[in-house]
Amino acid sequence: MVTVSGVQDKNTRWAELIRQAKYRTEGEVNVIANMANISAMVHDAFGFFWAGFYIKDSADELVLGPFQGPAACTRIPFGKGVCGTAWKERRTVIVPDVNKFPGHIACSIQSKSEIVVPVFIDGEVSAVLDIDSEQTGAFDETDGKNLEELVKLIK
Repeated sequence: MVTVSGVQDKNTRWAELIRQAKYRTEGEVNVIANMANISAMVHDAFGFFWAGFYIKDSADELVLGPFQGPAACTRIPFGKGVCGTAWKERRTVIVPDVNKFPGHIACSIQSKSEIVVPVFIDGEVSAVLDIDSEQTGAFDETDGKNLEELVKLIK
């Protein structure tokens, strides 16, 4: 993969990751299998601290799904923390400093910044893709836009 040293390299890396993810998910109908591959690919491509999915388990709770990284929180309530907020607001949430996010759920004190992208299936949020970094300010709109494209591969 291309080394990230600037915006162009970052865009190139995302384009390559999305291309590879399309190949991995094409024809695969199992959502869990696709989530597992996507979380591994994102984790490996960028070296993020944690990358994985929380899946809607009920009307008011997400449960831990496929992920890469250290052990994580198992359940997240609707509207709570960054994941629950992205689910409730049906939008990507970028948090440059998790210590400044009201109600942040600290699964690990090593996490410093976070991005959460809702996964829509049939117009409903069925899961969220959660990515954590050990660096503050690790995520921007470029990441958000590309992750939104990436999660569209989950059907």
